[in-house]
Amino acid sequence: MSIKIKLRYIPMIVVFGIIIQISNPYTIYALEAPEISEQEEFFRSVEAVTGVPWSIMAAVYKYETNIQKKDNGNPQFLSHKNLWGGLGNTEQGSMSPLVNAFYGGIGRDGSDDGLADSDNFYDIIYSLALWVSTNGKNEQEYIELFSELYNNEKAFKRIEQFTKIYQHFDTVDIKGNSFPIPLTYSYSYRSTWGAGRSYGGYRMHEGTDIFARAWTPVKSTSYGVVEIKGWNKYGGWRVGIRDLNNVYHYYAHLAGYAKELNEGDIVEAGQVIGYVGNSGYGPKGTTGRFPPHLHYGMYKDNGKNEWSFDPTPSLYRWERAEKQKKR
Repeated sequence: MSIKIKLRYIPMIVVFGIIIQISNPYTIYALEAPEISEQEEFFRSVEAVTGVPWSIMAAVYKYETNIQKKDNGNPQFLSHKNLWGGLGNTEQGSMSPLVNAFYGGIGRDGSDDGLADSDNFYDIIYSLALWVSTNGKNEQEYIELFSELYNNEKAFKRIEQFTKIYQHFDTVDIKGNSFPIPLTYSYSYRSTWGAGRSYGGYRMHEGTDIFARAWTPVKSTSYGVVEIKGWNKYGGWRVGIRDLNNVYHYYAHLAGYAKELNEGDIVEAGQVIGYVGNSGYGPKGTTGRFPPHLHYGMYKDNGKNEWSFDPTPSLYRWERAEKQKKR
């Protein structure tokens, strides 16, 4: 579709801070998502009109697709029920941009069809961008406004992280994974997720152990941002990387890190981040209490809870894909 953004309703936007404080505030709107290239084109068009960086709008949309269930395959968007139509508007799903503006609602027409459709990808992205551009002054404030909608302290950090990733690669088309050990090195593994562990008290093993020689390179399995780097008494020297699917990738028992790897860095799938070791199970610097191996874990975050899941199927899939590329 041709992407056009109308400006005729901008002067009528009035949004009161009290809007986001009303009890029972959320309504789920199902969005019919366009192709990823068209999404990016629209995010950039919205930036040209509103001044809100395209990467922030892409990050908010990605955060939504991660935390919400899907309706008939389409992602859903969480919006304040009084935000779209405005306080006092009896038709909260109002498709009239003029009526929404009169009541202080944000619902506008971003698809150039004359309607403010809360089920329309273009309308809701455009409307949200206008809202934050009216109520915020910079990127920090834009992200803060979005995070307040979720009543979730993690939301700000996630949107900020995703924004950094999109800014770094300058595209929303970021995909691909890598097996964490180079195939040219000797290694072995099987599913050990869910097995018992006794150090520090009985607990479940939340990962898969990949055995390899000490100082074998460890690669990032995904594109993402380095969320944690440092010592943990269980995992020893470890790295935690968050990807755009809100999956946390945990690499533990390392012998050392890749040069100049720091928290907040953006990494690519296949990038060396550290080296296999046997650190952990004791105070800082403890090594040698078990054979060298990489503990690799994966954790999913739905915006409210985070949980471990078995990474072995993903490891098999990435390993198989890399072997096929070499044929």
